[in-house]
Amino acid sequence: MKALLEYMAQNLVDHPELVQVRERPGRYTITYDLKVGPDETGKVIGRSGRVAKAIRDLMSVAAARQNKRVHVDIE
Repeated sequence: MKALLEYMAQNLVDHPELVQVRERPGRYTITYDLKVGPDETGKVIGRSGRVAKAIRDLMSVAAARQNKRVHVDIE
């Protein structure tokens, strides 16, 4: 799932080499911290958070197929 999040983020930004994903396993959920370049956060969040919601929805579907729960934080 980490690779899926990296793939989506790298295709949204202009500088894909600055994309960093950190995985933090918890008791019931896995939290992914997504960090992009300082001027590209808006591209990942989108207007009114639509892109961020779509990313979170896709990650939730991927996690559900593996019987897991996932949370995505965008820094």
